[in-house]
Amino acid sequence: YFSPADRMPLLEVVVSEKTAPSVTATCVAYGRRQGKTVIVVRDAAGFYTSRILAPYLNEAAWLVAEGVSVESVDRALVDFGYPIGPLALLDDIGIDVGYKVSRVLGDAFGERMQPPAGMRRLVEAGHLGRKSGRGFYVYDARSRRRVNASLYDLLDLPPSKQTSSTPIAERCVLQMLNEAARCLESGIVRSARDGDVGAVFGLGFPPFLGGPFRYADTLGASKLVERLEHFAAEYGERFRPAAILCDLAQRDQNFYKNASNNG
Repeated sequence: YFSPADRMPLLEVVVSEKTAPSVTATCVAYGRRQGKTVIVVRDAAGFYTSRILAPYLNEAAWLVAEGVSVESVDRALVDFGYPIGPLALLDDIGIDVGYKVSRVLGDAFGERMQPPAGMRRLVEAGHLGRKSGRGFYVYDARSRRRVNASLYDLLDLPPSKQTSSTPIAERCVLQMLNEAARCLESGIVRSARDGDVGAVFGLGFPPFLGGPFRYADTLGASKLVERLEHFAAEYGERFRPAAILCDLAQRDQNFYKNASNNG
């Protein structure tokens, strides 16, 4: 279930190699009777939604560490179509929680999942987000937020780097798309459709774009690989394109026309 469970429509049913098909079917049926949209995912660190959310949130934090302002990052992703910016979302989740999850995923999947050091500094300073009254934003008694101006001094990185909204959103979104592709490649999700349903209903991926796999098909695998390699050359291995994307680009195919990924 996703918090708040009474409002979030998605249910991830997590199965292992030892889960009997009848058990899976019962759980799916029960979730549907509750009015949930159900996807089945394989048991692994982060399952599906948390795994693709982490690099998206981390990239937003990396942008701040480079000197991009908090408001510029969040505005870019809201303009892209998300209901809330990634840094405001991190504040709601808890920066300490996001940091711990990224560290766990980093242990499981390597450097690409590691958060920037600045997140640890925020946690150590007690800037945990909404629950502590201060994170990327400061919250008043009515939970209204404004940018936490002291954050830049704490990180020794005053916001000075100016960049258009397109590369800000692109960097964050491509991280989510790339990790979603890896999840399909390794069988965490059973189909591109399930991956899209999970991202739209569980994470607020812009529904008019269809989900990460549908959006990847809109961009085209070749273009996606080209952009990921461009960012990898500048920012490192966390942007290295998933093998399945490189394969689709080489064969000039996409997720939804490739029946084995379609579900």
